[in-house]
Amino acid sequence: MELFLPFLLLIFASFFQGTFGLGMKYMNPMSWESWWVVHVLVAMILFPMIWAIVAIPDLFEIISNSPNDAIYLAMLFGFLWGIGGIMFGVSVPYIGLSLTMGIVMGLAGSAGSLIPLFQIENATSQPSFPYIIAGLLISLIGVAITAKAGIERDKLLSSDNKSSNIVKGILIAVTCGLLSSLLNVGFANAAPIAEKAQEYGVIARNSSLAAWVVVLLGAFVMNFGYAIFLLIKNNSWNTFSLKNAKNAYKWSFIAGFCWFAALGVYGQGAALLGEIGPVIGWPILLGLSLIISNYWAYRAGEWKNARKPFNKLLLGLLVLIVSAVVLGFGNSV
Repeated sequence: MELFLPFLLLIFASFFQGTFGLGMKYMNPMSWESWWVVHVLVAMILFPMIWAIVAIPDLFEIISNSPNDAIYLAMLFGFLWGIGGIMFGVSVPYIGLSLTMGIVMGLAGSAGSLIPLFQIENATSQPSFPYIIAGLLISLIGVAITAKAGIERDKLLSSDNKSSNIVKGILIAVTCGLLSSLLNVGFANAAPIAEKAQEYGVIARNSSLAAWVVVLLGAFVMNFGYAIFLLIKNNSWNTFSLKNAKNAYKWSFIAGFCWFAALGVYGQGAALLGEIGPVIGWPILLGLSLIISNYWAYRAGEWKNARKPFNKLLLGLLVLIVSAVVLGFGNSV
């Protein structure tokens, strides 16, 4: 029963993570950069701060009394993760969305779990170690199958020709995947901040919010800075004030809410799993969110007239569910 709540929280987090991308379908008439400015303000500053302050009244005192090296390292990992997000968009024109997503999700899930794992003392001697490795391998297989299904669907439904520079696209996607894993690495390395919050009487589940506030400050600097750079470069400031931009603003807020709701709820579930939480919880979050996002894609008709690739997708999603079960079992041994 003690594992029921953390894994329930991970499922809820996966729903939010797999859903936030819906908002990006409703950017028009705003430019990407103006929509993104609003989104990151909500997702990385406004919502995390409000939630954290409500749950942790002494938030700023706790952060100021936390170890400086933990604060700087957490912010650095958040900043580097932001670079990975930008590289995702660069990779897509070279190798397509499905292959980019497969590479990035696979590497972000595995590296984001393995790096915190090997930071734990005597990690390889833990009873859960073989289950974690097995779960990650199964997860990689599931991501690979879903990526292959997406590639086959794209070939079947699209006549667009991608750039022939596939090697360059793959190298960019690999770099993006490794950098994207650092969001969870930053969260794991911000543990001293969460521990300081617990010293102030904050319950373990909520103490993770203090860690996220610090990590996302670094992430915000990168994302907001890049969006401002594009606003200046493209001179697209006027899209903030377009008369018919109300719907885009609404979806930017919704997407921002869902994005941090995913991380906030994930952090609570991981905290309840103890030291091994970020190791097990992260690949479960990404794997299950891939299932949710493909459900929304199916509802939107993105798999229409692609029966064979869709059947392959279902197989990949089943494998991801198996990997989540194996990882969950690893936490119980």
